[in-house]
Amino acid sequence: MAMTSFDMVAMVIYSLVFVLGVLGNGVVIWATGFRMKRSANTVWYLSLALADFLATVFLPLKIAWTALDKHWPFGTFMCKMSGIVFYMNMYASIYTLVLISVDRCVCVVCPVWSRNHRTVRKASWVSMGVWVLAVALSLPYFIFRDTRPSGDRVRCYANYALTDDYRNRTAEELKLHKFRFGVMTITCFLVGFVLPFTAIVSCYSVIIYRLRNNRSLASQSGRSFKIIATVIAAFFLCWAPFHIMNLIRIANHLVTEYSETLSLVLSVGIPLTFALALLNSCLNPLLYVFMGQDLKDVFRRSILKVLEKAFAEDLPPQSNTATDRAVTRQKTALSETLL
Repeated sequence: MAMTSFDMVAMVIYSLVFVLGVLGNGVVIWATGFRMKRSANTVWYLSLALADFLATVFLPLKIAWTALDKHWPFGTFMCKMSGIVFYMNMYASIYTLVLISVDRCVCVVCPVWSRNHRTVRKASWVSMGVWVLAVALSLPYFIFRDTRPSGDRVRCYANYALTDDYRNRTAEELKLHKFRFGVMTITCFLVGFVLPFTAIVSCYSVIIYRLRNNRSLASQSGRSFKIIATVIAAFFLCWAPFHIMNLIRIANHLVTEYSETLSLVLSVGIPLTFALALLNSCLNPLLYVFMGQDLKDVFRRSILKVLEKAFAEDLPPQSNTATDRAVTRQKTALSETLL
């Protein structure tokens, strides 16, 4: 089967995402991990950049697989790794966005508590917890991915029946394949999309409500709010079609008769929505640079200065009570030292 025009478009997108994603996320990792002053914000954005960088690094395998007309010459282990990395990127990204949203909400609703408890150490531990969750949720894709010979080619596919003989599956194995595929797809849709976006929308509903009643806080939080809101919107627009296409695949598995319409939608939609989901991996660095300031300002500044401005903390000013407590603690520490 020759490579279709949709596959060619997808391959061009993969190549573009690889170049922009590796360079852009590499710069963000360098800046947030080694050059900028550590803060909770830099921890969140470093986590996002690591997830996107990991996904883009594996893209040459996908490009070669598409160019070779779905032939996989890289072995079973790399087939499994290509599957788990894609979903690990999705889960790590969306739950890091949930963390950022909750963090923003706490900063707005409880500013004094946030200043006293929002530390880099705690942010790092929470971020590590997100990665553990992402690996755990992605692990089934490592288990079910497999390779099989098909004529003069090797296929890399999802072997939900866990059978060595793909062509001669029994009715029970075929039923098991459909059941596991349905469970995995619905779980991915709910846990990787619906639930986290419900949490994000809830947090920003609270934030918007509080900002409407506090003009000074709204002016201080406007820039970072705009950046993260754009990042979340980009994630939604890039990943929603992918999840919708997977739900259509479930419908195609459930129908008893062959549907030419569904088959056509899937043959066109799967490569394009997959490419669109991967496109999100190179968008965030561009959004960090170009959001919240004039383009002329971008080119006047160094990349590091631009990223420092994008990731700057925007906590509301300390109240007098908080300031007094800080001064009291300093005096106490000084007196203890003198004693």
